[in-house]
Order: sequence, then structure tokens, then C-alpha cells
Amino acid sequence: MSAHLKPAEPRSPAHDLPLDRINVSQPELFRTNSFWPYFERLRRDDPVHFCAESDYGPYWSVTKYADIMAVDTNHQTFSSEASLGGITIRNQQQDFLLPMFIAMDPPKHDKQRKVVSPIVAPENLERLEGTIRSRAAKMLDELPVGETFDWVDRVSIELTTQMLATLFDFPFEERRKLTRWSDVATAIPGFGIVDSEEQRRSELLECGAYFTQLWNERVNSEPKGDLISMMAHSDVTRNMEPREYLGNVILLIVGGNDTTRNSITGGVVALNENPDQYRKLCDNPSLIPNMVPEIIRWQTPLAHMRRTALCDVELKGKQIRKGDKVVMWYVSGNRDEEAIENPNAFIIDRAQPRRHLSFGFGIHRCVGNRLAEMQLRIVWEEILKRFRKIEVMGEPERIYSNFVKGYASLPVRIVR
Repeated sequence: MSAHLKPAEPRSPAHDLPLDRINVSQPELFRTNSFWPYFERLRRDDPVHFCAESDYGPYWSVTKYADIMAVDTNHQTFSSEASLGGITIRNQQQDFLLPMFIAMDPPKHDKQRKVVSPIVAPENLERLEGTIRSRAAKMLDELPVGETFDWVDRVSIELTTQMLATLFDFPFEERRKLTRWSDVATAIPGFGIVDSEEQRRSELLECGAYFTQLWNERVNSEPKGDLISMMAHSDVTRNMEPREYLGNVILLIVGGNDTTRNSITGGVVALNENPDQYRKLCDNPSLIPNMVPEIIRWQTPLAHMRRTALCDVELKGKQIRKGDKVVMWYVSGNRDEEAIENPNAFIIDRAQPRRHLSFGFGIHRCVGNRLAEMQLRIVWEEILKRFRKIEVMGEPERIYSNFVKGYASLPVRIVR
């Protein structure tokens, strides 16, 4: 078991708390990386667990792989609808509702998703591969060797933001706006990114205004292959309300940014905590395509997804009532020993590395999952061509969030 997974003290309070007092939704558990024993306890003692009191109201936690699959693939019973609260444990604010296709049920979900999915079709990914590779190469060549720098800012954010700017055909020199809007959309007010809901709202409205300008340019010109042009020229999406357009933009920004960004950092952390695997990788770079899904499982860049029960339903003998909040903890399902052999270990030549929940399942399975894998594969291919090791020089600073499981910074040094 890696040091990363051991509780900070000999015995975590997770083992002694009465079950009904366990509340895994506290962001501080994720910031301090101390949530693992809580999920181990729930998987063992109460896999479908009711928490009566939390900052987000009462909610059910689903913590085992098979049960998460059962909820994720049953959209007839478990809804993603924004007007019912959406897809995170924190309810969407009903007075500032941003509908987006991930927070919709069929048939509307299916139609809107279909509009943007050609951007990640295999032939388009083939076209993007050269662009991603040349950018990754340039970025890595510009890194300082032998001195400490922040990997998150210099590599993870930069690579994913450049990719996002390309997918939107967004002004390249202003691409860090995308990073900012992604952070603002998912941040908990009062913890470093935004101070209040009002600030979040006003920054997201700025995002909406900026993207409306881009929409107006695209809708009045010939259709092209970028995401905004696709939405502007499709019968399904061309008449979206402004809030719905903004909702979909935010979804595409967060989806294209947070997950890949945190997996690029997570890979460096995982390899440093498992030096035997790092040596295995250096000895055999052909393991990269197998390692990529293992990084995504091990990191689980989004800790949870939430649904709302549309009717009374029984799960694992528990009675879930219509309207109840049901949280699928992907981060727990990806460590379920009944579904994944030796799940706490990071194994780059694992036999079935794609057996993980990080992309979700069913109709809401991540639309950009192959693009995310491609970016990770390319960045590691280019790293191994250049550097013997990327050495972690201190503790990673983790994000204060129970949704985005990621890193604010990671000090590293490159060894030639």
C-alpha cells in the first residue's frame, strides 16, 4: 500500500465513529487526502449509506462498484436533471440555473450530446494528435532542468488549456481565461478561488458574454469544426436560451480541463509514490497506453456524481424515496476490492486497466474519454523521450472540493 493511502495517524476516526455519524461529503477530507478509511468502512459495513445531516442536506452514498454501475446505468429511476438539483452533491442554484446536457435526461440530453460528439470522433482525434504532440514537446523543452517548479501550472494546466482553446477555436493568447472559468465553476466559495456565490455568478456571466461574442461570429460565418460552430449551426442547439448555452459551455470547459489536468498531475504523484512502477515504465515505455487508464482509475479526477430518485426504489435492501439525493462515489468504487484486484496498488501493467468508473457509465459516460486518454498518452511519450525522472519535491497541495479531486500545485524537479 503506498504511503499516499495510509491515514496520517495510526488510527483514523473513521473506524470509531457510529455509522450514522459518517459524512464523507466534507471537502476538508479531500483536501487532506484523509477520506480513504471512511470509504473503506462504508464499503465494508454500509455500502448504501444514509447521511441525515450535511452542509448539502441529507444524501445517500453509494460506494461499491456494482451498485454505482446499477445507479449510473438506470437513468429512468435516477435523474440528472438540473431543475432537480443536477449532478453534484451541491444543488444547482435554482435562481441561477445553468442547464447543460450532462444535467439533462433523455430525449433532450441525447440530442444535445450528439451535436458536440463529432469533435471527439476517431478521425478528428487523429487530426488533433499531431497538434497535441508538437505543443507538448515545445512545453516540455521549455521546462527548467534541475530546479524546482510547479508542475500543475507549467504542464498540467497549460497543456489542457491549450487543447481546450483549440476545441473551441478560442483566442489562444487569452486561453487562461478558460482555466479561470473552470476553477470558478467548481469552487466552493470562501476557499481561495471565489469569495461568494455572487462573485461566482458575476464571473460566469462574464464567461457567458465572452462566449456569446464568439457565438455571434460563428453563427454568421460558414460552419467549421469547433465546438461553438457546431452548436451555432445545429438545429438542436442553435436556439438555446443564453443560460443553457452558458451551461453547456461550462460543462465543456470543466469536462475538457479538470479531468485531464488532474490526471496529468496524478500520474507524476503515483509514479513517485511507486518507484518500482516508475522503473518499470522507464525500462518499457510501450506500457504507456496501459498505464494511462490506470492513472485515471488511481486518480479518479471527479470524486462523485449525483442523481435524484424519480420514484421510491430499493438498493441493496435500503429504501430510497422519491426526491432523495443519491451520490455515486467513483473514488470509492475504483478501490472496491470485490471488483478490482489489489485496488489500492498502482500497477501500470494491470490486466484490465479500463475497468474503472472515472468516466461514468450509461448515457452520461464522459464524451471526451478517448481525448483525455490520448493527451495523457502523448504527454508521457514525450516526457520519456526527454527526462529520466520527474521528481516530486514536496507534498502536493490538494483542492478543497468533494467533487473535483485534484491538485492546486505540485513542486517537482526534472532529472535529465
